[in-house]
Amino acid sequence: MTPQEYQGRRQALLAQMPPGSAALIFAAPEATRSADSEYPYRQSSDFWYFTGFNEPEAVLVLIKSDATHNHSVLFNRVRDLTAETWFGRRLGQEAAPKKLGVDRALAFSEINEQLYQLLNGLDTLYHAQGEYAWADDIVFAALDRLRKGARQNLTAPAAMVDWRPLVHEMRLFKSVEEIAVLRRAGEISALAHSRAMKACRPGMFEYQLEGEIHHEFNRHGARYPSYNTIVGSGANGCILHYTENESEMRDGELVLIDAGCEYQGYAGDITRTFPVNGRFTPAQREVYEIVLASLETALTLYRPGTSIQAVTDEVAHVMIRGLLKLGILQGEVEQLFAEGAHRRFFMHGLSHWLGLDVHDVGAYGKDRSRPLAPGMVLTVEPGLYIAPDAEVPEAYRGIGIRIEDDIVITENGNENLTASVARRADDIEALMAAARRQ
Repeated sequence: MTPQEYQGRRQALLAQMPPGSAALIFAAPEATRSADSEYPYRQSSDFWYFTGFNEPEAVLVLIKSDATHNHSVLFNRVRDLTAETWFGRRLGQEAAPKKLGVDRALAFSEINEQLYQLLNGLDTLYHAQGEYAWADDIVFAALDRLRKGARQNLTAPAAMVDWRPLVHEMRLFKSVEEIAVLRRAGEISALAHSRAMKACRPGMFEYQLEGEIHHEFNRHGARYPSYNTIVGSGANGCILHYTENESEMRDGELVLIDAGCEYQGYAGDITRTFPVNGRFTPAQREVYEIVLASLETALTLYRPGTSIQAVTDEVAHVMIRGLLKLGILQGEVEQLFAEGAHRRFFMHGLSHWLGLDVHDVGAYGKDRSRPLAPGMVLTVEPGLYIAPDAEVPEAYRGIGIRIEDDIVITENGNENLTASVARRADDIEALMAAARRQ
């Protein structure tokens, strides 16, 4: 992303703010893993959205003095040779304006002496109260200082507004630059899934496939997964968020992999389910074809003007008809739909927003009825999970299947960002067979 991209986002937020206002956006704190070991630092998605700056102890201040004047101030850590020798380079104040496109940068260590002065005389403060307790302490200390300084002609903002509804609505609609990065995240994630299909053999452990996936992420510059990778073989595939990834994969089982990389802050999110030995059993293929038909139905229907709920209802009908054919459900389609009978086997949502967070921000509307529009990015992830003890024909017990792609809504329909990884059963079998011949 260019500095101009981030500047444009800051200007778009300022344009929604009234004259005499300021917005404070805080960087994420570091997170302790254990004792004195830290997790790899992950910036707040909202802070990253406006800065592209990946250091903790930072605050972005956007000030709209009047209808025509605004400016940006970044508080960040000072350069420190000793600290940088131990923990890595810091940007500092001198380089920040040019690199990040902010008007000026001040030392984070001086925020208690500087912030109240920046807020003095303003009417409205935009702050995400409750996001970080330490950030609230900084903000309320500045406001308290202003209120106590009335005799010195200091005045505090009279109103506090949460900026998250504004910002999260902005983040819902991706720019051309964002879509390009999401497309690359999808491509890398797809390569990783293809690698896993080629590498899979009976007798391997789930964590070995996880390693293949993460290796492929790293090979293409995606250092981390965008969420905890799921590799669930056999009945583990019926556990929606199974992340132990420690079982041996057996001949005749399916393995469900839900994995996506994080690339330049943006998430990929793909699920594929395939046979450990490279060949679907008849029962596995029958269930798989229902899930695949559900996915392809959704991909056909997602376009501007429709909604997640409307497409979900159509997918439910596809599932119910398929489950009736297999004898897993009994009854009449519309009655079963009204009863939600398919929810025994498809208990999660069909889609969620995707972006800087794998479950990205943005309002869905009541009952997920919000009309879709170009620039929205979302997943499509139908699944069927038939527990080992389910009262269904025995051949189908313990089968868990999900197929998931990522799409962006376009002017005339949608673009599948993750179509490059095989999803048809015949294509999966052919890919796995070719890998075994090498």
